[in-house]
Amino acid sequence: MKTAARILTLCLALSGPALACAQDLIFGPGPSAAPSSRGSAADLDAIVAVVNDDVITRRELDAALANVQRQLRERGVQAPPAAALENQVLERLIMNQLQLRAAEKSGVTVDDQTLNAAMEAIAQRNNLSLSQLRATLEKDGYSFASFREDIRRELLATRLRQRVVEGKLSVSEQELDTFLASAQGQVQGREFHLAQILIAVPEGASAQQLEQAQAKARQVLERLHQGADFKRLASSVSDGREALEGGDLGWRALDRIPSLFLPVVRTLKPGEVSDIVRSPRGFHIIKLLEERATSASAAPVTQSHVRHILVRTGSGISDEQARQKLERLRERAQNGEDFAALARANSEDSASAERGGDLGWIGPGTLPPPVEQELAGLQPGQVSAPFQSADGWHIVQVLERRQQAGGDSATRAAAREALLR
Repeated sequence: MKTAARILTLCLALSGPALACAQDLIFGPGPSAAPSSRGSAADLDAIVAVVNDDVITRRELDAALANVQRQLRERGVQAPPAAALENQVLERLIMNQLQLRAAEKSGVTVDDQTLNAAMEAIAQRNNLSLSQLRATLEKDGYSFASFREDIRRELLATRLRQRVVEGKLSVSEQELDTFLASAQGQVQGREFHLAQILIAVPEGASAQQLEQAQAKARQVLERLHQGADFKRLASSVSDGREALEGGDLGWRALDRIPSLFLPVVRTLKPGEVSDIVRSPRGFHIIKLLEERATSASAAPVTQSHVRHILVRTGSGISDEQARQKLERLRERAQNGEDFAALARANSEDSASAERGGDLGWIGPGTLPPPVEQELAGLQPGQVSAPFQSADGWHIVQVLERRQQAGGDSATRAAAREALLR
């Protein structure tokens, strides 16, 4: 039977560029996430952290802790010591606040259309209808409205990361050819379900700090060899962001595994743990949970027939002016004006403007991540809200979609995604 804990763990583990796995969703303060009894209302409203101009109160932290503890119980994972758990939860709450404020300052938004598409995708991922998803969540005490806002927040964080990092990256055809010719690029057909325990070291760590961290990692490894449960140890001692999920890193193809870990993973059998692996972040212990074959390279891919209008910033035009211009063009297109004519008159993409902004049939991994992010939430005929990429500000329209067999185009798309990662 589906449970809210299972949905919250997997809700955003979707393929494609639209969404990433959301570990922060368990912090949505649903109605049953009542704070623990700590005293008066003044105690509950006490400030436990200041994040720039925002604050996190004792009440918010207690609600987040209650949700995390319930999630751990439902997944059969022993909670770490109270102090360690509180520190991990507080750190995530702080990171959430920082991401939200950064998104606001950057003009990153998630409209209801995109949010609704994400909710539908989550329901489908869990083999549920949207009404069944709502019933399952509310049965276990989660507020559906709060869940929607958690999804919106995760989408905001994803878009922010794409704008700051991924939108500035590009992969040339020559780089793709080189990668596909390499040993790593030629590995196909296997996926690995991994978990890790990380004993982190601070940047510029002293020799003594390194020695202490390595000694702690050795103690953890020894406990594992003596039969200690990996998930429980990870939830209590790991410094990785996935610690509260028992160190679970999810399923990964070899091209999504850091090169430092590749030789280790290839030697492990399901259920085995590695020796200590040193990285700039600290000391890792890797466990191979499962391994499976995949035929993803031969699976059909969805292609979209796309056109867009691009407005570049600089030379006297600001981000806000570009956004407003595209908003006006979008309204005109929605009111019946010909998109192609608008693109020919206004788009600054010289390669596509003369074709009415037509980019042709586009497969996954072809366009920059911010553009694909917007395409994922559009139905044929719809025009996106203005959004930003490394090239400038865009609106895009999906004309139609089709399913194409995999093969070389799918292989190159997967390789492009691997290089971007």
